[in-house]
Amino acid sequence: MEKRLLVLIVDDDADFSQKLGGELKAKYEMVLVTDRIQAQKAAMAERPDLVVLGTIKPRGDAFLLHRWFKKLSLFSNIPHIVVDAPREKQLTAGWRNDEGLRMEAEEYFQRPVEISALVHFIDKFMDAETRTIKVLVADDHTVVREGISALLNLQKDIHIVGEAVDGRDAVEKTLKLYPDVVLMDIVMPGTNGLEATREIHRECREKVKVLVLSQYDDEENIRASCEAGAYGFIPKKSVSSQLLAAIRAVSRGERMNGTSMHNQLTA
Repeated sequence: MEKRLLVLIVDDDADFSQKLGGELKAKYEMVLVTDRIQAQKAAMAERPDLVVLGTIKPRGDAFLLHRWFKKLSLFSNIPHIVVDAPREKQLTAGWRNDEGLRMEAEEYFQRPVEISALVHFIDKFMDAETRTIKVLVADDHTVVREGISALLNLQKDIHIVGEAVDGRDAVEKTLKLYPDVVLMDIVMPGTNGLEATREIHRECREKVKVLVLSQYDDEENIRASCEAGAYGFIPKKSVSSQLLAAIRAVSRGERMNGTSMHNQLTA
C-alpha cells in the first residue's frame, strides 16, 4: 500500500488548524503543532512532505523556523506555504518586512484566506508529477557515480542530495539527508550494499526506499536484495532504459518482490 504523504501544520490558531486539517484528512497524514520547538521535534520524527507555516508566538519564530527548514539539507526541498497575519495585525504579529524579503516559501497567503485556496496549492505541491524526488547515489566507483548523476541531473523531478562511496557512508548519509530513494551498489569495500540496505530498512522502514544497482544480476543477488529490504533491482547494463522509471516507481511506494524483480530481468 502506498504511504500517504504528510503535511505539517504549524499555527497557534486552533480553529484554523482544525478547519484545514478537516479538509486534508481524506488525502494526507497530518501533524498539527502550535510553536517552533514542537514543529522541529515533529519534523525530525515524522519527516513531513510539506509545511503549512502560519502564525506562532513569539513574533519572529515563524521566520526562524522557516530558515531552520531551509538550511537543513534534510528539509531544504520541502515546499512551504506561509499563511501570514492579517494586514491590520502586521505591526504586532506575523512576518516583519525584513523577514518577508528573505522568505523562500513556494506560496504566500495573508489572512483571511479561503481554506479551499490553501488545499488547492497543497494538492499542487504534493502531486507526484510536480514533487521533487530526493536521491542518494551509493557506488564506490567515481565514474559510475558521475554517470548516474549526469543522467539524473537532466530530470526536473529528481534532485541528487548526495553521493556515498561505500555502504557505511551510504547509511550515515541516509540518516543525515533522508533521501526518498537510495541507489545502492552491492559490491563495495567495508560494509557492502546488502548490509547497508538492511540497516537502512531497519532504521528508516518505509520512509526511504532502496533501489539496488549491480552488475551481478543473478537470481541469488536479486533475492538477497529483496530480503534485505530493497524495493527494486536494476542491472547496471540496463540503467539507461530502466533507472528513471524505477526511481519514480519506488518513490511512490511501488515495491517489486523477488519474483517480479527476476521477471523484469528475464522479460
